[in-house]
Amino acid sequence: MTIRNSFLNLTLASFLTIGWICTPAGAGDSARLERLFVELHDAEPKAARRVAREIELEWSKSGSPAMDLLLRRGNEALEAGNALTAIGHFTALTDHAPDFAEGWYRRALAYMMADLDGPAMADLRRALALEGRHFDAIAGLGAIAERTGREALARRAFEAVSRSTPTIRMRAMRSNGSSAAPAARTFENTGGAVT
Repeated sequence: MTIRNSFLNLTLASFLTIGWICTPAGAGDSARLERLFVELHDAEPKAARRVAREIELEWSKSGSPAMDLLLRRGNEALEAGNALTAIGHFTALTDHAPDFAEGWYRRALAYMMADLDGPAMADLRRALALEGRHFDAIAGLGAIAERTGREALARRAFEAVSRSTPTIRMRAMRSNGSSAAPAARTFENTGGAVT
């Protein structure tokens, strides 16, 4: 096993071990998030997708109109396929709101789009340190592991997401060229099996 494989394994293991017991920090209404996570765990597949979207909406609330604007502009750049512009907006966001997990996660997506896996991993680690249940960030770790040929690590990440949201199945993100959609966006209602 290479040093890089060891690092990725330790990173994933660390966050999977402590991540699920950490209290969310930063965005959204924490009491609402707690209720949504309980609801997500017990939801039927169709409802689980709705609840997951509500959780993501809570995560996207920075509490500051200026930070929300940076998030929106970064997301627009991501949607337009402009990774460098997105990285710029998300960097400004993480500089001014370092405890906002979604900013770190979104910048990781932009780095993934630009095929910059090292910085993406660092940002995913930061997002998970702030919100250990961030299933999109865990899926991002799995996506990077998958596209770099670390199938076992990718499987562990996707299984971790599936365990936290048993009514949701994820398909790993398949990166083709410069497109890098969040792996967790490919939720399907299949009862919790991981593909």
